[in-house]
Amino acid sequence: MASNFKKANMASTTQRKRMSPKPELTEEQTQEIREAFDLFDADGTGTIDIKELKVAMRALGFEPKKEEIKKMISEIDKEGTGKMNFSKFLTVMTQKMSEKDTKEEILKAFKLFDDDETGTISFKNLKRVAKELGENLTDEELQEMIDEADRDGDGEVNEQEFLRIMKKTSLY
Repeated sequence: MASNFKKANMASTTQRKRMSPKPELTEEQTQEIREAFDLFDADGTGTIDIKELKVAMRALGFEPKKEEIKKMISEIDKEGTGKMNFSKFLTVMTQKMSEKDTKEEILKAFKLFDDDETGTISFKNLKRVAKELGENLTDEELQEMIDEADRDGDGEVNEQEFLRIMKKTSLY
């Protein structure tokens, strides 16, 4: 399925990646990040304790997992100081906010497939979209795409399965 998804979406993906080079934040988003940082920089040193990263991210509306936090810390705190300046925090949050936008885009795409609003993409949904896009895919190829993405074996693709396969194939 990954190869079929790639084939079916190659042109639109290339256009999308060209149009949005590096994630950029609005002035308002940057200000929001600055306020969260300043909240945890209580002593005014211009740094926050690495241990505060999770709490600061929560203040900005994210729910980071423990493994995700550990990975971020190892990338940010290469010197092992246990501290993070605003620049590093801004970099991390810019990445997180762009990932959030990506997830929202993927879920919008999911809704385009799920036109009957069942909460899943069925073979019929996939066939309709392929036809609308002018993709000449056989029923067998379409079924392979469903089978590749379908983790729970119900013969359809739910939101989580769709998110996983779209991220796995780097289409978003």
